[in-house]
Amino acid sequence: GSIPEWGEGVKLIYRHYATLFFVFAVDQQESDLGILDLIQVFVEALDKCFENVCELDLIFHSDKVHHILDEIIMAGMVLETNISNILVSINEQNKLHANSQKGANVVSVLGSKETAKQAAGTVAEAVASAGSSLGGMVTSISSRLSGFSGALNGSSSTTS
Repeated sequence: GSIPEWGEGVKLIYRHYATLFFVFAVDQQESDLGILDLIQVFVEALDKCFENVCELDLIFHSDKVHHILDEIIMAGMVLETNISNILVSINEQNKLHANSQKGANVVSVLGSKETAKQAAGTVAEAVASAGSSLGGMVTSISSRLSGFSGALNGSSSTTS
């Protein structure tokens, strides 16, 4: 059917798989059978990537779902419908992602010792600096409090 809010030129084409509905909004010029085939390719790719895709896969791995859809459709144009080519691209992307995660972990482990040394030095300097500042503040506050206390008691002590 068409959606009045989107205009007369837009129609919805959907397909139901188990508990999932896949809905595409397309132009009136698009072939219904072509879009149903496109939905079939998308669902097959999802099923291969997630091993029996379900709602939770779509929710918690929406980035992967978008990547799969981007391998099939880009800027409204169908790029690829061959499931083998789509899966090759997705597997290559997964390998790159896994390698980048390994590299990031190695860098974080190697960098953590040096960073910890720098942080420890910075904290030690801050504590030393705060200790000398706090000592001055405590002296200043106690002298002001004693001056205030003396004024309340009637003595005439002055503080700076």
